[in-house]
Amino acid sequence: MPAGWAICRLEDIVKYKQPQAYIVSSTNYDDSYTTPVLTAGKSFIIGYTDDMDGIYTKLPCIIFDDFTTDSRLVDFPFKVKSSAMKILQVVKGIEIEYVAMFMSITRLISDTHKRYWISEYSKLYIAIPPIEEQRRIINTTKSMFEKLDAIMENL
Repeated sequence: MPAGWAICRLEDIVKYKQPQAYIVSSTNYDDSYTTPVLTAGKSFIIGYTDDMDGIYTKLPCIIFDDFTTDSRLVDFPFKVKSSAMKILQVVKGIEIEYVAMFMSITRLISDTHKRYWISEYSKLYIAIPPIEEQRRIINTTKSMFEKLDAIMENL
């Protein structure tokens, strides 16, 4: 392992919050409303609500679908649709984007319908480089995806 790197479990660097206080009270969504309602899955923003109570604002954060292990980095205030999600914050000294990138490519495959964060996913190991290296990895990855996006636009 390179000098300055550490290996730890996600549960040692990521703290989770249950989403009950942020669940939308009505599914009467409308694009004219301002607060997005999120899911960690493919649809991500499933609608907009005028429900102004219980908007999550401690940003950025990662939302994690406890059943599918899908995750998303979020940098804007939101509400959620269901309790089948964890809202994650990363401890100080570790870039949340670095952890979000790791989580976006790390899935658990199972035929069992259960919640994964506490029982399995949080037990996964992640390599943590020094903060400068985390930032270099983030910037390089973003740059590569920007280049890929530009190529795809020209096809």
